Amino acid sequence: MFERNLRRARRMENTKKIPERQCVGCRAKKPKSELIRIVRPADSETAELDRTGKKSGRGAYICPSADCLKKAKKRLPVALGCSITDEVYERLEKEIEK
Repeated sequence: MFERNLRRARRMENTKKIPERQCVGCRAKKPKSELIRIVRPADSETAELDRTGKKSGRGAYICPSADCLKKAKKRLPVALGCSITDEVYERLEKEIEK
């Protein structure tokens, strides 16, 4: 019994966990590195783009596609609990075009 658990532990050491997040637009789970993060800092009432993924605050993720952005426009204000300015949507569109 102990040997089996030891083998399982060694096998799991070699696999690295990749963090996944769900897109607000299409609801698909993807690796965090493939998504764009929008964050609402705790001390602010407006959302902003988070390129690093490290800013503190309430965050939401979307896929870098125009279809997801279109769907997410309805869902992002609910997910973040604040209104989102047109400037943020414009920055998202530019980020997706890249």
